[in-house]
Amino acid sequence: MPHHSPRSRRTAVAAAGGLLTLAVVSGNFPAGAASSATPTIKLSAAYLSGAVGGVGDPTVTVSVAQSGADASALTVSASASSKTSVAQTGDVTVSGTGATRTVSVAARGQGYTDLTLKVTGTGGATATTKLHYAASGSVQNPSGTRYFTGSSDASAAVEVGGGYVVVADDESNVLRLYDGSASGAPVKTWDMSAKVGADKEIDIEGATRVGDLIYWTGSLGNNKDGEYKADRNTVFTTSVSGSGAATQLTYAHSYKKLRDQLVAWDEANGDRYGFAAGTEDGQVPKQIDGFNVEGLEFAPGSTTTAYLGFRAPLVPPKDGGKGLIVPVTNFDKVLASGAAPVFGTPIELDLGGLAVRDIRKNSANQYLVLAGSWAADDNSDPYALYQWDGVAGHAPVKRADLPTSDPGGWESVVSVPDLSQSGQRAQLITDNGSADLYGDGTEAKDLDHDEWKKARAAWFTVS
Repeated sequence: MPHHSPRSRRTAVAAAGGLLTLAVVSGNFPAGAASSATPTIKLSAAYLSGAVGGVGDPTVTVSVAQSGADASALTVSASASSKTSVAQTGDVTVSGTGATRTVSVAARGQGYTDLTLKVTGTGGATATTKLHYAASGSVQNPSGTRYFTGSSDASAAVEVGGGYVVVADDESNVLRLYDGSASGAPVKTWDMSAKVGADKEIDIEGATRVGDLIYWTGSLGNNKDGEYKADRNTVFTTSVSGSGAATQLTYAHSYKKLRDQLVAWDEANGDRYGFAAGTEDGQVPKQIDGFNVEGLEFAPGSTTTAYLGFRAPLVPPKDGGKGLIVPVTNFDKVLASGAAPVFGTPIELDLGGLAVRDIRKNSANQYLVLAGSWAADDNSDPYALYQWDGVAGHAPVKRADLPTSDPGGWESVVSVPDLSQSGQRAQLITDNGSADLYGDGTEAKDLDHDEWKKARAAWFTVS
């Protein structure tokens, strides 16, 4: 009988760049294997998010190795779960061969669990590491749902070709490029803070593209405490080169006086919309007579006249009021050269008592207006999609009421399909910043790990 030592050796190594390696070597080796090297196992990320019933959930990459051994001879498996109601070892799938494997998890329930992943090498030597997994609850239409991780506060989106989309975050000044057809982390990121001279969040809420320029606008309103914050008055442009996964963004220009000019214009026209009162100190932006911009798109056939869509105020500021759009007829020059904005005749849209939360058109000048509450809402408030032709005096037509039972508020329309064809779909994105995704009372924006923060993108039939 071979003699087995009762002792075991444990070696922990924290690798740079956020890669976690934890090697455990058992002293109980088979005969003749005492000299087998300790295998290693490394994760591309130690934190992973999924969803109950999720389709195409994010995955992590596992790298394994063992000195003197062919990596294809190593096996990788899940050996333990700290909370089996969230995911069990049998819910973990390891695919691939060789030195690199892919790990996916099929969630059983909402919550958190630590999954122990084990590599077994030649001679029976093993190593383990922990994958910290979080599962959000099931949602409607899971087959048409994807999750963009790294940020939960998606607030504006622009398609850049090949199904890829650049998404803004109203809690930071970072623009993120995602594959719109897949769940997972951003392909690229660009922090605009230094370029636009912003120390705090711009509160990016609207965006649209004309040629090789993307226009971005802050909310222009006070913060949630009714305080004036200059960085929120920023409108800026980025130049686009390449497309799809190869998209590159470069800062172009910015303008920081649009709020002031809107207030002055409204006062000069009889204070029709109460912009001065809505921007006073102490006035929160998300109230029925507040001041808050959330939509940005250009007029039909125009590259110069932009439509600013207001979340607040409603017109008039009472239940049943209309959504407000203010045209800026020289928006291109405002951004390119700092020209004083020229405002056109305001447009008031009957959106069933809802306000403009986003507005997007296609090359045929077919518009989708995402309508929602003016309030600092949760996901229970009503949302709807309206079709419009962009012409003042023409009424929008409701296309769909959006589901409100799932976490997050509908915030962005990625692109508009040909609305003259039946069965066409549009992709919408939620702001999940205030959502309790994992059932522990923590708002998504306050989660400790970016991999657990996520916005939800979903496809809806709109024609």
